[in-house]
Amino acid sequence: MKQILALAATAAALLATPAPAQTVPPSAISVTGEANVSVPPDLAQIDGGVTSDARTAREASDANNAAMGKVLLALKGAGIDEKDYQTSRLSLQPQYATSPKVSERAPGIVSFRASNRVTIKVRDVAKVANVIDVLVGAGANDIGGINFTVTQASKHLDEAREQAIADARRKAEIYARAAGVTLGAPIAISEGGPPTPMFRSRVAGGMAAPASVAPGEETLSVSVSVSWAIKPKE
Repeated sequence: MKQILALAATAAALLATPAPAQTVPPSAISVTGEANVSVPPDLAQIDGGVTSDARTAREASDANNAAMGKVLLALKGAGIDEKDYQTSRLSLQPQYATSPKVSERAPGIVSFRASNRVTIKVRDVAKVANVIDVLVGAGANDIGGINFTVTQASKHLDEAREQAIADARRKAEIYARAAGVTLGAPIAISEGGPPTPMFRSRVAGGMAAPASVAPGEETLSVSVSVSWAIKPKE
């Protein structure tokens, strides 16, 4: 009997407790604003080095080391700080003989190929062509890509962020007018993860004429999602 009374009391207490109020999200218009800014790059990275072929692995390695030593000395002589260039790839690979027909491959190693490449930071993009000429003049025969970047991209993106908010408000006002409501204050703002594009250029190795390089401009993009409160038009 006591258990029945206790269960009845518990049930009555639960019935007397008010149900939690459901939170109703505020009426809002959600849009995405976008903006771009064009900025000239202020840093370049050049990838280049030396590839050497020889009959034996030792000969290929020795020839490559000697050639790369000249390239490094030339970079130092051109005023490039040692902290601004470092080895990016070092390899020694056998080269196999092959017959003219793919289906009739002749076995055996016929030579070795040694490769040593460095990545060079050029902090004055106006000197990129000069650095390439120094590399080629010193014997570099493997010039890869050139990457131009903006080192203070976030600083420049601040301008784009303001423009993106203005773009979001413009879109929200169009929707508000079309829906017959009034735009209120923003209730949520979140920035997307905009990519910072990298301008890429390729320069062929073994150039007899001075290199021609155009750094151009980078376009930095930002997007922002904004939710604006709305209310009936008075």
